[in-house]
Amino acid sequence: MKANSPEAVKGVVFGLSSYGIWGCFPLFFALFQGVPSWEVLIHRIVWSCIFLAIVVTVLRRWQGIKTALAAPAKLGRVLACAVLIAINWVTFIYAVESNQVLQSSLGYFLTPLVNVALGMLVLKERISRAQGLAVFIATSAILLQLVTLGTVPYLSLILAFSFGTYGLMRKQVALDGLSGLFVETLLLAPLGLLALLVLSQMGMSHFTDSPRMTVLLISSGVLTAIPLLLFAGAARRLRLATVGFLMYINPSIQFLLALTFFNEPLTAVQMTTFLLIWSSLALYSWSAWSGRTRMA
Repeated sequence: MKANSPEAVKGVVFGLSSYGIWGCFPLFFALFQGVPSWEVLIHRIVWSCIFLAIVVTVLRRWQGIKTALAAPAKLGRVLACAVLIAINWVTFIYAVESNQVLQSSLGYFLTPLVNVALGMLVLKERISRAQGLAVFIATSAILLQLVTLGTVPYLSLILAFSFGTYGLMRKQVALDGLSGLFVETLLLAPLGLLALLVLSQMGMSHFTDSPRMTVLLISSGVLTAIPLLLFAGAARRLRLATVGFLMYINPSIQFLLALTFFNEPLTAVQMTTFLLIWSSLALYSWSAWSGRTRMA
């Protein structure tokens, strides 16, 4: 597809929109101050499932989902994906609520490099020397924080490895993005509904605290699906390399929000860490891009 074709332009708009929404997620989840991250996660799962069911119905995409549900023995990987994405979601919400958006940003910057490392270690994929060097630089950045600050950026690592492993598992599931996410939330929905019932009976639910909170909790499910649909539209219209470059919009926006909106302090060591991560991403992206150019 030509870079300036109407479909390619539409794909770029979809891609910018999806990653822009994901990048602004800290602003939305910051509105849940006072609500435990795990309760927000429960609502996000339940309302995502309901909204995605509506979308699947409108788009008439039930056939693939029915086929998947008809073979329960093959749903093990889908359940693993569901658990991993739930871990990613609750960690992200906690990072925002505890004013650690910088760690969230770092985690999503690290994700593509974790994907490369997992592909190499688990799938035995061959990578170029430049890509291997990129992973080494990123690892050095984390070790730098450990040695100089005496702390491990565990939230960043949980976000990166949960989403990276999720991507690895999703490769082995024969479902598209929309259908896959719906089945994942569907598998978790019964547990989520049970948790909501228990919270309500114990008087610990925040769902009815105010009309505003009710709308926010329901919206968390809707906002989960919308950028996914936009991303799917971008992925169908753009080259993988273009989608890969757009991906860095999300953590870049989060990084800027952490410094400006959330007023998080940025130490010299953290800045050095980010510079190393950015350098490794630039090296990895250049290697991936040049490799595709040679194959074209």
